Amino acid sequence: MTIGFLIPLSIGMGLAGLVAFFWALRNGQFSDPEGDACRILIPQPPAKGDTHVRLASQPDHEDPDRGL
Repeated sequence: MTIGFLIPLSIGMGLAGLVAFFWALRNGQFSDPEGDACRILIPQPPAKGDTHVRLASQPDHEDPDRGL
């Protein structure tokens, strides 16, 4: 490939990235950085095999391997 092809290609890719960044900025993709930071602190659902607090008081759900 010649440099006459690669230079316009790299400029075009850079402009496409810049357009994508401004599009994301304009559509509110970066409007809630505090929410993203706090979202990692929200507890995740229990892992498989762990007893869920809401279901722990119901006898049918204490042992999921037990058949009905």
